[in-house]
Amino acid sequence: MTDDLDLDELAADLADFAPQDKKGGRSAREERIIAGFEEIQRFAEAHGRAPAHDESNDIFERLYAVRLDRLRGLEECRSLLTPLDKQGLLAVVVANDIEPVELIDNDELLAELEGMGGAPDITELRHVRTAADKRAAEEIANRTPCEDFNNFKPLFVQVRKDLDVGIRQTRRFQTMAEIKEGEFFIVGGQIAYVAGAGKEFVTEYDRRDSRLRVIYDNGTESDVLLRSLQRALHRDEAGRRITDPTAGPLFSGESEDGDLASGTIYVLRSKSDHPTVASHRDVLHKIGVTGGTVEARIGDAKNDATFLLADVEVVATYKLSNINRTKLENLIHRIFDPARLDIEIKDRFGHPVVPREWFLVPLFVINEAVDRIRDGTITDYLYDPRTAALVRSDKTQGG
Repeated sequence: MTDDLDLDELAADLADFAPQDKKGGRSAREERIIAGFEEIQRFAEAHGRAPAHDESNDIFERLYAVRLDRLRGLEECRSLLTPLDKQGLLAVVVANDIEPVELIDNDELLAELEGMGGAPDITELRHVRTAADKRAAEEIANRTPCEDFNNFKPLFVQVRKDLDVGIRQTRRFQTMAEIKEGEFFIVGGQIAYVAGAGKEFVTEYDRRDSRLRVIYDNGTESDVLLRSLQRALHRDEAGRRITDPTAGPLFSGESEDGDLASGTIYVLRSKSDHPTVASHRDVLHKIGVTGGTVEARIGDAKNDATFLLADVEVVATYKLSNINRTKLENLIHRIFDPARLDIEIKDRFGHPVVPREWFLVPLFVINEAVDRIRDGTITDYLYDPRTAALVRSDKTQGG
């Protein structure tokens, strides 16, 4: 099964076929028309009615409904099939308001089938782009230099930072998913930003659409239809939606339905009697991220050099979701690196160990760091041990 409907081939299946030599009194074209009608008859026998176009119906029924409309609209087909039409399917007029079947093209078929999954063994659909898809790709590719790109460049820089540390993620673009102004996507191998959306209008096929201004990270832009961008993202194997930094409860007591719970940030205080640890106990904290329970993580602390070979107490925890645990932990450790504890201890076998997750940082600063991770501003900050505060990274470098 495939979610890529081949509407070109479907249209070919419904359109006129080239005449071929007679075999057994009927041409290959006539045999194929009859075979297609018999599939519709079997559907009607099973369901007690003709196939309909309703969007709640499955893809099989909607394909049959389109085919039946075509057969009803062609005199040649009606003449051929009427003697076989015991159910009166050709005489039935469906209530759906559709265009005359003689005029149905790929765009209108797309309107009939849009948003549905693929179906096997009906028309042997293969991966062939429709005319609408080709036009969408051309529209996306038709870009011009963005004269005010400097206004947007900082946005792309920040998005890359957010992706690097896991504050944002990329997700596969779902079929005809919604696109809004201010969102970021990856299409054609480039980051795209929807900078503006024009007034919504209704197409001749009763579909809503709008014109978008899309800025790309290579300094170009395009004036593209929303539906063209949707199709381009859907057809692009590497097409992705970039999540908003506040998508989902990153740090809350519980995850909402649909959120990907990723783990917990934990802050620990050591009970070690080591002189260095004892003299800085109130501000010395181990900061880590775990995908399991904190209790399981610290269960054997007194035998683990990572925990200074001593029991620990849990000072604070922050539940997180929709974020990469490893990248988040690396981010936290980078921020507090200037205050990393420099200590060497012997493990149970007498081997020297230098624990790397202990920092001389007050708890209130850790709380602030978590808040800044939540609002997406943390990448601009580092910890300054001289002031015991988070400061903008450019100030620490300049000071």
